[in-house]
Amino acid sequence: MQWGGDLARGAHWILVAAAVLAGSAARAQPAAVPPGDCRLSDAGTATVAKVLDARTVTLSDGRELRLAGIEAPQRDEPHAEGARSALERLAAGRELVLRRLGTETDRHGRVLAHVFAGSEPGGRSLQQHLLASGDARVAARVGDLACARGLLAAESSARGSGLGLWKLPYYAVRQAENPGEIAAERGRFAVVEGKVLSVREAGSTVYVNFGRRWSEDFTVTVLKRHERGFAAEGLELRRLAGRHVRVRGTVEERGGPWIEAVRPEQFEIAGRD
Repeated sequence: MQWGGDLARGAHWILVAAAVLAGSAARAQPAAVPPGDCRLSDAGTATVAKVLDARTVTLSDGRELRLAGIEAPQRDEPHAEGARSALERLAAGRELVLRRLGTETDRHGRVLAHVFAGSEPGGRSLQQHLLASGDARVAARVGDLACARGLLAAESSARGSGLGLWKLPYYAVRQAENPGEIAAERGRFAVVEGKVLSVREAGSTVYVNFGRRWSEDFTVTVLKRHERGFAAEGLELRRLAGRHVRVRGTVEERGGPWIEAVRPEQFEIAGRD
């Protein structure tokens, strides 16, 4: 009986020691970051001197800043002044917290940043405010799928409520089954929605087909060298066949209208399967 009691006591102390070691190991590890977080790096603060358009401002130090991750009406497009005024209400004369994702400047030397009003960047960005009020659309390239999700959610809310630019036919989501309507958007940023008929590969390109005739119907192209990056973000292109998706980007025309996708956030599952 004594032998059995010794075994029991020994097992107890082994379990206690294991728990202590596990606790020490857990304390030694950095806290896990929740999956799906949008990770932005600090880029300092700045004060807005003038709002130029719906996504561009002049800072008090003379630099121009462009709000990253969104498309806003250009000066000659409908709702341009309304969108500019929306940004002015949010930003004019205010100190902004700048947060960066990827490159610091665009090819014109403008600062690129996700922008927050006030001293704490924990709330919604100016980009999210503009999207939620219908004064902007999510760009084709955000640079991070987790960051894009927050922007897309804000856009979706405004689109569903028909706010701002979403009230205007000029900005309506184009339907993939109407390739002529999409072709009319050539050279412009557009959002297109429809059911994927097939996904095919030819040479160095993957074709996401929304119709049977490539010479007439809408297609999304993805270079094969980008395909692994899509898969790493959880988007298997070949699994899009048969699904309703929404895609965004600049419309080109080569035979039928097409959009080139280089980032997974250009695709959304439209939720009508």
